[in-house]
Amino acid sequence: MQTQQDTSAILVCAGSASRMQGQNKILLPLGKTNVAGTAMLALEQCSRIAEIIIVARPCDHEALRETAAQCGITKLKTIVEGGSTRQASVMQGLRQVSAEAQMIAIHDGARPLVRPEHIDQVIRDASVFGGATLGVPVKDTIKIVNDGLITDTPYRPSLYITQTPQVFRKSIYLKAVQFAVDHELDFTDDCQLAEAIGCKVYMTTGDYTNIKITTPEDIEIAQLLLRRCAAKEDAK
Repeated sequence: MQTQQDTSAILVCAGSASRMQGQNKILLPLGKTNVAGTAMLALEQCSRIAEIIIVARPCDHEALRETAAQCGITKLKTIVEGGSTRQASVMQGLRQVSAEAQMIAIHDGARPLVRPEHIDQVIRDASVFGGATLGVPVKDTIKIVNDGLITDTPYRPSLYITQTPQVFRKSIYLKAVQFAVDHELDFTDDCQLAEAIGCKVYMTTGDYTNIKITTPEDIEIAQLLLRRCAAKEDAK
């Protein structure tokens, strides 16, 4: 039975990379391509994703088109300019989503090591619950601090690190976006949008290798993780 391609993926690559010492993190070399190309390849391999919409700075559009062509990406629909905030950037991509799409998957271009099977799973979970996000349990004990003093210690088993993609039924996401616009709200996390209208978002357990490239050290870690993954594949 053929899997329905019902998901539109918005790949957010519009960040300023302020903590990367002037380097454009989405175009840094990674594996056989670059950071954005590796993320594109993961989305390309997911059977339910019908189209990929990239949101990026205009100065990066040509390089991203070349990357997509070199990687053999067939699902790239368009590349659009980002907004002044992450939420505004996602909304720019949302305007390009096909009418036929039933699900919206938002993924950070700076998370290149996401596994295709985890993307598939979070889409399945969002189909059931209305919204779902990848994440992993927190390993360390977390402290809440006020004025330098510890005020509370949250129960660690209930704490998760939120990753992407974050996936929602299109009808829910559109309603959440309209709510944010109407009330002049701006969120850094798409789950917060859905939560603001009462949607319960499912936490799909992912993998600790789905790191976000934020500082120069992260790209070195990503290279090591990618080589380890390639070595495991070669050993099969």
